[in-house]
Amino acid sequence: MVGVAFEVRGDPLGMMQRYARAYGDIVCFHVMMQERILLNHPDFIEQVLVLQQNKFHKSELTRRITGRMLGQGLLISEGEFWRRQRRLAQPAFHRSRVNGYAATMTQIAQDHIARWHDGEERDVSQDMMGLTLDVAVQTLFGTTLAGEAEQVGRAMTFLMRYSLRRQRLPVRVPESWPTPNNKRAVRELAFMDSLVYRIISERQAANGGAAHRDDLLALLMDAMDEDGSHMTPQQLRDETMTLFIAGHETTGQMLTWTWYALSRNPEVGERLYDELHSVLGGRAPEVADLQRLPYLQAVMNESLRLYPPAYVLARMAIEPCQIGGYEIPLGATILLAPWVTHRDPRFFDEPETYRPERWLDGLAQRLPAGAYFPFGDGPRRCIGQGFALMEAAIMIATIAQKFRLSLLPGQDVTPEPLVTLRPRHHIHMKLHERTASRAAADRGVATSAPN
Repeated sequence: MVGVAFEVRGDPLGMMQRYARAYGDIVCFHVMMQERILLNHPDFIEQVLVLQQNKFHKSELTRRITGRMLGQGLLISEGEFWRRQRRLAQPAFHRSRVNGYAATMTQIAQDHIARWHDGEERDVSQDMMGLTLDVAVQTLFGTTLAGEAEQVGRAMTFLMRYSLRRQRLPVRVPESWPTPNNKRAVRELAFMDSLVYRIISERQAANGGAAHRDDLLALLMDAMDEDGSHMTPQQLRDETMTLFIAGHETTGQMLTWTWYALSRNPEVGERLYDELHSVLGGRAPEVADLQRLPYLQAVMNESLRLYPPAYVLARMAIEPCQIGGYEIPLGATILLAPWVTHRDPRFFDEPETYRPERWLDGLAQRLPAGAYFPFGDGPRRCIGQGFALMEAAIMIATIAQKFRLSLLPGQDVTPEPLVTLRPRHHIHMKLHERTASRAAADRGVATSAPN
């Protein structure tokens, strides 16, 4: 009756890897009498996300975990409603408009690190979430949070753990019961709702006056569908909440894991610094610079490979189909795990090693479709992929030119698979300000540093 529920709750990442290695490319297991099918081959993943994508919806599991917070936002809505919402939001993510956010992103990064000092110890996970939160609210919504970033971080961390752990419990206490966790969940959701509604009302007031903005929220408010209709207040709330959370959560985690990986592999950090120094010479990065920074792109690819923020995708079959010679029944829950596939030695040499160089010889073009999918694939590929990658590149280029970050000893850095892949605990690092002499010394040290 319980199936592997306790194993899922204890170590879901390790469990998926063990099952893939032991049982192969398609694995069926049960959690509380509910069937799960884990697909571990790129061909099968491509079938679900691209070739037969019309036979799958986001899973009921995903809805139970995120629905209370996100409503019917782009992340979990389906069918014609999803297609309409996607049409309305798509213009805000065109490349030309996204590129227009670059200067704001750079300024935010510079303002953040202006408060950093040589030798200082900082919680990098908290810093990166605060940084990307500022970027999201300023570029996407044209506002600021005025010191509320820490409260947002605490609320989101609690709600993610609360929702996911509830789904992994063999027996669940009803959400209506006044337990301490249930009561706190109500408070945190009320805080997030009040924040989002405040952002919307401020923009409505601004649009009603002389000021006119062209950020994402203004575009969503003005967007008109083919039938002449606009988003309802509830739809606007759901999309704003979805983009508010997704617009900074995944990028913040990607940056956190990148600094962790660079601190564990100092020779990679020095090669990255050399490229940045050669191309930028200490100045702020611009959009046109990014295509001249191949090693920076490789660093980001490798971080997304080993530490994909969306570590697992879940789909539900809405009609029977066949994958890999197996019949997939109606209602089956399918799991696609970048955490597992990105570590498959059939497609990645030394898969557990952080080695950005692997991406410099055309690996991305040689990989089969479905082997590397940090942003998903097919029609439901993340709408903000271009935004996130440009933001991450600008943040890394800005910070890495100014500071080297080293991991403080004695920390237990363990990935925690919540809604996104987060570190279970905070990651504390020491800042080393870059100077010409220190950069040369760092390069000398890096040549003998262990991987």
